[in-house]
Amino acid sequence: MLAETKKDTQIRMGKSLETLRHELAKIRTGRAHPSLLEHVQVDFYGSMVPISQAANVAIDDARTLSVTPWDKSMVQVIEKAILTSDLGLNPNTSGQTIRIPLPPLTEQRRIELSKVVHNEGENAKIAIRNIRRDANQTLKELLKEKEISEDMERKAESEVQLLTDDAVKKVDEIVAEKEKELMEI
Repeated sequence: MLAETKKDTQIRMGKSLETLRHELAKIRTGRAHPSLLEHVQVDFYGSMVPISQAANVAIDDARTLSVTPWDKSMVQVIEKAILTSDLGLNPNTSGQTIRIPLPPLTEQRRIELSKVVHNEGENAKIAIRNIRRDANQTLKELLKEKEISEDMERKAESEVQLLTDDAVKKVDEIVAEKEKELMEI
């Protein structure tokens, strides 16, 4: 039961880290990256799907993305979806290809985005601490039901704390890496 609790805690903390990476991938750094458009949804024959399922998203150069729809009739729909997204991008259509130039970030916008990155990191840390709390609660219930001894509970709690410390350290590393990426000109 202890190993199961520890493994569950480890898996849940790993998912929190993946969620953080996914959220930070949405934050624009001024460099072109296909994941920037991942959360943009397009109406593909009656159902809303991510843009990557309706078109090929590629990097033209460091500051330009190109989107090539698989169906010519989807060009206008995809262009409109990008325009109305929360990214603030202005796509240019030339025939079948949609080019999306990424404007360089201003210093003020970089600072704002840095605060958003910190906030996302803090949310991930909160999620990790909640997972630790759940694991410790499970250990206390096992002790109460006399399935484990007090020594086993203390040892397991310290192992859960080590997992928590490791996950928080990884969050700090991910946030620092994203901040460094944001501050590059």
